[in-house]
Amino acid sequence: MFWYGILDGRSSRGMMETIEGNQEAIRWYAKRNIPVEVNESHQWSLREAHDSLAVAMAYLAAYNAKALGVKHYVSQYMFNTPSGTSPRMDLAKMLAKKEVIESLSGRNFKVYTEVRAGLNSFSSDMDVAKGQLPASGVLSLALKPDIFHVVGFSEGHHAIKADELIESCKIIHGMLKNAITDFPDMTIDPLVQKRKKELIKDAGLILKTLKTLHKNNNKEAYIDPFSLASAVRIGLFDAPHLKGNPYAKGNIATRILNGRCVVYDYEANREVAEKERIKKVFHGENICAE
Repeated sequence: MFWYGILDGRSSRGMMETIEGNQEAIRWYAKRNIPVEVNESHQWSLREAHDSLAVAMAYLAAYNAKALGVKHYVSQYMFNTPSGTSPRMDLAKMLAKKEVIESLSGRNFKVYTEVRAGLNSFSSDMDVAKGQLPASGVLSLALKPDIFHVVGFSEGHHAIKADELIESCKIIHGMLKNAITDFPDMTIDPLVQKRKKELIKDAGLILKTLKTLHKNNNKEAYIDPFSLASAVRIGLFDAPHLKGNPYAKGNIATRILNGRCVVYDYEANREVAEKERIKKVFHGENICAE
């Protein structure tokens, strides 16, 4: 929705043009009844955005797909992103995404779950990476996926080659052989459930705030390009890697704390709650930049 434009430098399209163009692409596929996958959420996590924003973005992507006529929606869950996220907190984040996305499910909107490991998490040591690949895979099976996206173990060192891709698939086949049936349910872990609920609540605050940016009475805030672009411009949607980007605020710092990616005030040496962060955004205050 926001990417492949001026925000990430992969084209010269302006923010509004990027959003409108990406929505038009979704609409084109929808009209032809072709399944659509919108990889919005992990684009923010790859830029070290906090977990609450990642959950909000997962919902927004699915909401746009449904609003634009998509009938079959493929929801991709990239684990291990940002690098350093703990397994418990990773699972909690993905369960939060899955719950908010599947709240949109209905007769005309079917959601398919796709899981994968995160590229940034792999070691450049190939033997270590071969252990990381199935470890991530076992955790991701907790989402009961329809699609398993195999990531090459070599990606922490170099782009995958054909023989390495085949070997990666065989490693995953070995993991599936042992773990696909009668595996303990990791989703019922109390800490996982507690964090999931926290993330859904915080994502709700972000989405509720987005509605206040809605100026066009003919469109909903969640699909209105002006509202969405404004959210990036003022910093409601923000990430550390956007610092210095003239089209975004880039006024945020995050940190992996107890396995979670959270907004962090390095000067005060404390975590910043989502409600406080949003308040600072609208007051134009500096938000914990390092």
